[in-house]
Amino acid sequence: MWAKNKISQMSFGYKLMLSYCILIMIPVILIGNVANRIYTESIREQTRSIIQGTLHQMKNNIAFKMEDTKRISDMLYFDYYLARVLRHYEEGWSSYDSTKNILVPKFQTAVETANRRMWLSVYLKNDTIPEVYNLYENVNPLDTKARLYDIYQYKRLVDKEWYINFPSDEVYGTTLQWRQIEEDSKYGNISLLRRIIDVGGDKYPYEEIGFMRISVSLKDLFDGVDFQKIGEGTTIYISDPSSHVIVSSGSDGVSEVAALNQLSRNEDDLIIRDSLPGLDMELVAIIPADIVEKDSVKVRNLTLFIGLGCVVIFFFLSVIVSRYFGKRVSKIVKVVDSFQEGEFHKRIYFKGNDEFTKIASALNEMGNNIGRLIREVYLADLQKKEAELESLHAQINPHFLYNTLSSISRLAKFGKLEKLQRMVLDLAKFYRLSLNDGRNVIPVKNELEQAQAYIDIQKIKYESRMQVQYDIAPELVRYETVKLILQPFIENVLEHAWMGDNIYIRISGRVTDEGLEFKIIDNGVGFPPGMIKELTGAQDLTNAGYGCKNVDQRIKLHYGQQYGVTLFSRPGIGTTVRIIIPLVKRQVAEGRSKNT
Repeated sequence: MWAKNKISQMSFGYKLMLSYCILIMIPVILIGNVANRIYTESIREQTRSIIQGTLHQMKNNIAFKMEDTKRISDMLYFDYYLARVLRHYEEGWSSYDSTKNILVPKFQTAVETANRRMWLSVYLKNDTIPEVYNLYENVNPLDTKARLYDIYQYKRLVDKEWYINFPSDEVYGTTLQWRQIEEDSKYGNISLLRRIIDVGGDKYPYEEIGFMRISVSLKDLFDGVDFQKIGEGTTIYISDPSSHVIVSSGSDGVSEVAALNQLSRNEDDLIIRDSLPGLDMELVAIIPADIVEKDSVKVRNLTLFIGLGCVVIFFFLSVIVSRYFGKRVSKIVKVVDSFQEGEFHKRIYFKGNDEFTKIASALNEMGNNIGRLIREVYLADLQKKEAELESLHAQINPHFLYNTLSSISRLAKFGKLEKLQRMVLDLAKFYRLSLNDGRNVIPVKNELEQAQAYIDIQKIKYESRMQVQYDIAPELVRYETVKLILQPFIENVLEHAWMGDNIYIRISGRVTDEGLEFKIIDNGVGFPPGMIKELTGAQDLTNAGYGCKNVDQRIKLHYGQQYGVTLFSRPGIGTTVRIIIPLVKRQVAEGRSKNT
């Protein structure tokens, strides 16, 4: 609001300069912003492409090691001779010999063939083959110096949860599973689970004759995950479906990576996620925004420098242009201001034949015409307003005179001469005060005396049936009013408000914040519902009596639309007439004239 007021108070030259600067700055800012965004997005896409390529290499490295582990399992899975030994059930020396000379060498060879350290556990359905295993109490099997393979009987396997959840349908050469089971999570290992089937048997699908578990270290499997391959300040980690960090690499360490998974990061950071095939894990790379946008800062600074240079140049141009046009507009405004103040003699002249010259010529001619027309309209308006007031005043006197003459006629008919004489004297007093030497504005004192004269006339007619109370503030006599504003409403009460044999009227006058307030209050029948249309919380005079509307029109015509008459009425309770006029002190000379 403050800025709006300041702008509205600026001169035309400053407004022109400000608008010119804004129109220039907006395209510069928009173009610079768009260029910066395009370049920044290009850098982000290029960075994303490079990092995705690096992550793809890491994935290939992990996949190669997983494939190498699978290759070891293939040596046992597709070994026809091993399958024949395992389906041969013979206790005693034969099973011992098979274990010592066939099974143990095969398992030993499989473990030693691997390119990294691994632990092989084999579960055999052939219960004639003796178990060969080590006891691992709170020790990682991969860290022991003993043999890295164990032979167990099948009964140790059947109740294990991870075996029960292993896929039941065997797809030849394909069905396998990578999982962290038992104490793998504790020691940072992961296991390849796979069946051993009877590849040489005559049953199809092939019968399961054993189960193998090959455990490898996650550190060995993911040793290619290195943040330095992407850049300093970045972080790479592998997480499981529960967002638990398995392996991380970054300058912030594992604890920081774990925190990054739990808390929201800067939305401008570049985060790339990629799933690892064969593992229910995700490879995530986080590149901070300051690394991605370090080159875009240079572009942004260059754009800002160019934009500021353009703004400075255009600012000086706008000053020159605005001063040229501003001087001409200020001259025009001065002439218009003088016209507004009623001084139509001022003139303005410009050299040339442009729009300003034409405006100056039009203003000069308009000044001549307006000065002449204002004088003519002012005189005509005064005459019209005076004629309307005289017309309205003339309309109300015949109405009252007709009612009074009717009453005098009735008194004469019934021979009530004393009352007839008093009514004629009061009528003469009423019209003496009403004429007021032809003036429409009279002192409030005269208006009250005129209303009193009318009430005296009516008391002759209604006698004790009519009760009138006055509550007039003494200071009201210092002011003046349009004449005949009280009598029409008193007459309206006596004509239409009777409810029973008696009527009570209260007349009050006081000075308020709105102006001079008169009230005429009666306890009569009130206006019927719908007779007075409600308007803005008060009452309009659309359907009120003719005399009431006449008073309201005369007040509005003389003082303005904010003054006038308001009616409040409820059927069976009565009516209140409220009259508001401005506080206008009467002139001393006029007051003395009335006293004489």
